[in-house]
Amino acid sequence: MTSPTAPEREPEIVLEPMRATHLADVLALGRRVYDTSVKPYTSWSLSAVARHMDGEASACWVALAGDRLAGYVLGSMGFDQRTDWGNLEWIASAPEYQGKGIASRLVKACCATLTEAGASAVVTDVESRNTASAALMRSNGFEATVSVTLFVRRSEP
Repeated sequence: MTSPTAPEREPEIVLEPMRATHLADVLALGRRVYDTSVKPYTSWSLSAVARHMDGEASACWVALAGDRLAGYVLGSMGFDQRTDWGNLEWIASAPEYQGKGIASRLVKACCATLTEAGASAVVTDVESRNTASAALMRSNGFEATVSVTLFVRRSEP
């Protein structure tokens, strides 16, 4: 009589600072999950990632399930003219890993890194229809403070 095979256990999710070896997977996941057309003043590109990794106080982290990228966060010091504020600009969890607390762990790691670097506040923005991200930020201590509406004037033919 044979015993049933035990189900495969999912690998533990570990967080580590983002390195250049993670770039291809981070870019691919960003292309999967972000629709930059809803915020046309942002773009998802290698330069967007590199800007944060090369920043004075990089707060870029990845969540790994074994050798698979489960999520990432990109943060750095400085927001507009406020050099004493940190900026959490990009965060994503791979769809197959959503709902497992990974994004919250990434937010905490990013904010801790920025606070250690001297940030008096950490800012982020969330597109108004992205209720899941808004809930994530609220559950991690962020408060909505300023609301900005993007006005667009199309060229006339």
